[in-house]
Amino acid sequence: MGADDAGSPTLPTSHDIVQRVRRWSGQRRIGHTGTLDPMASGLLVLCLGVATRLVEYYQGHEKKYEAQVTLGRATDTYDAIGRTVALGPIPSLTAANVEEALDAFRGQIMQQPPVYSALKQGGESLHRKARRGEAVEIAPRPVTVHEINLLSFDPPDGISLRVRCSAGTYVRSLALALGEALGTVAHLSYLRRLGAGPFSVADASALPDIEDAAASRRLADLLTAPDAGLGMPRLTVNEEEQVRLGHGQKIYQDCASAASLAAAYDRRGRFLGITRALAADGSDNGTLWKAEKWLAQQLVRIE
Repeated sequence: MGADDAGSPTLPTSHDIVQRVRRWSGQRRIGHTGTLDPMASGLLVLCLGVATRLVEYYQGHEKKYEAQVTLGRATDTYDAIGRTVALGPIPSLTAANVEEALDAFRGQIMQQPPVYSALKQGGESLHRKARRGEAVEIAPRPVTVHEINLLSFDPPDGISLRVRCSAGTYVRSLALALGEALGTVAHLSYLRRLGAGPFSVADASALPDIEDAAASRRLADLLTAPDAGLGMPRLTVNEEEQVRLGHGQKIYQDCASAASLAAAYDRRGRFLGITRALAADGSDNGTLWKAEKWLAQQLVRIE
């Protein structure tokens, strides 16, 4: 399920959205595949019930964003809701200057994550440590910016961007670094997630629609299948193989893909779970597979 909040003066957090959908749906187990920043709107992919066991397989998807950067002011959170930590003069800039600066942020780059973030250190979110006034050190880490396009430049301080990036990229950090590259300071003033892997905000359900559907017992109409968008090779198993995998045993089977993971299906096309290819043992029987997340029994119970 995709949840879309179109934006408001006080946006609900990802945790707030999970809590609301849990209350409306009556589903105790709900997870999401990537936290939205506190000031961000747009797509939040939710996994309900048995699908929560698949969250980890969706978290590595690339993300797409529309963003606005405001020059001349830096904040401790790198975005508009933070405390001002610096003001700086803005050079006389043109769209060409901005385009030239953006070149440095395309491809794989080393990025400094914000201290105020959901990243964890010692089992605790960094933003909790920072808000207690504790010193937090984060090493820069590699991320990939597949595309960063200038949508518009509104002199002297407004920059609108569209970004497609790897999971774990902070657009807030891009805003800060872009300001420095342009000879000033900056913060992120608007952020909307447009997509996550195969999921698009255009196909998402707005929160009021989810609430209405749940109240009228139509929530199932908004749900996609648990395997939607996994993007894994397909492994079709017979009944005997299905039973063996469900009991934690291994099976041999040919698979054209060299990928280590595959989505398993029965011969009627029903999704069964995730399997992992094990190291070859020299046998001519094919690839050795074992269930990694086996959902078959649980999926049958909820059909």
